[in-house]
Amino acid sequence: MPKIRIEPWSEGDLNLLHLLNTPEMTVHFGGPETEEKILARHKRYCEISEKGTGRMFKILLLPNLETVGSVGYWDTIWQGEPVYEIGWSVLAAYQGKGIATNATALAIANINSEKKHSFIHAFPKITNPASNVICRKLGFSLIGECDFEYPIGSFIRCNDWVLAVDEK
Repeated sequence: MPKIRIEPWSEGDLNLLHLLNTPEMTVHFGGPETEEKILARHKRYCEISEKGTGRMFKILLLPNLETVGSVGYWDTIWQGEPVYEIGWSVLAAYQGKGIATNATALAIANINSEKKHSFIHAFPKITNPASNVICRKLGFSLIGECDFEYPIGSFIRCNDWVLAVDEK
């Protein structure tokens, strides 16, 4: 399995958003975003840590530190409760190698050190088997299907996966 590390998102990571913004990479997210939306997303990713509302990371493949994707978590309200939401994306050429699973585990370790909320939720589309498998591998429990608004103004059918934040 490839070795990876995650590093905080920075101003220099805008190109990764462009690489992740292809029809192939956004098939489960409603399609590619406009340049304006990409720039707004990049700004949010750069500022999220400073605001204390989550963290975004780039995923680096070792030993050459090649940037291969992103992973992050953010505060949200789900069914009236404050929770973490977590998400990930790995460039197509690097999918199926365990990179997203390992990167998401590292992001969960960050969450477990914060302990701001009691639960982490992931909302992969029901037609995204790879992301649903990642949730299962990482110990999330499947709550069931739900309608989830993403992007804003558009609802998609997702699975609601939940993981309790480690209390140790």
